[in-house]
Amino acid sequence: MGRGKIEIKKIENSTNRQVTYSKRRNGIFKKAKELTVLCDAKISLIMLSSTRKYHEYTSPNTTTKKMIDQYQSALGVDIWSTHYEKMQENLKRLQEINNKLRREIRQRTGEDMSGLNLQELCHLQENITESVAEIRERKYHVIKNQTDTCRKKVRNLEEQHGNLVLDLEAKCEDPKYGVVENEGHYNSAVAFANGVHNLYAFRLQPLHPNLQNEEGFGSRDLRLS
Repeated sequence: MGRGKIEIKKIENSTNRQVTYSKRRNGIFKKAKELTVLCDAKISLIMLSSTRKYHEYTSPNTTTKKMIDQYQSALGVDIWSTHYEKMQENLKRLQEINNKLRREIRQRTGEDMSGLNLQELCHLQENITESVAEIRERKYHVIKNQTDTCRKKVRNLEEQHGNLVLDLEAKCEDPKYGVVENEGHYNSAVAFANGVHNLYAFRLQPLHPNLQNEEGFGSRDLRLS
């Protein structure tokens, strides 16, 4: 039973399409090699798959560039000149766009406005108004972000301060750190610490009774800054 005729259309399955491409590419390259040997023909074959894979076959002792030069000589055309002309046209188009943009920039700064009519001036005014509104919106957005960041920093500092105060109170209640004799001293020390300096005031009691009021030793204030 012979093979059925295959309908010539794009293969939707990508895997099957790639397999078919690889098989038929090898077959075309084989036919090109045979044609080169049998007929002493010069062949340059370039193939590019849908996955952007490049494959090339050229006859021995030749290159694709030599084949293109021979093609141009046989047909009397100059592919490189045509390509150069297209590049020059593209360059000219980009230069016109650049000059137009530079002129718009100068007009927005109040320069090069002598050739504008009333309609163009009104259009320029609308563009400037829209640009100012957009800049103002961006500015407010930046200010809002900076303000939110500052608020977060302030909250973090307040939390750290509260934790330090709680830690101080816990240490003051612990006997091994000493006892505050006068509550007024403690409040004033905490109030002073909330300001500029980290200052703590404690009233130290002598641990040995024989040292009290002897040789000038007694209860003293100890201030650590």
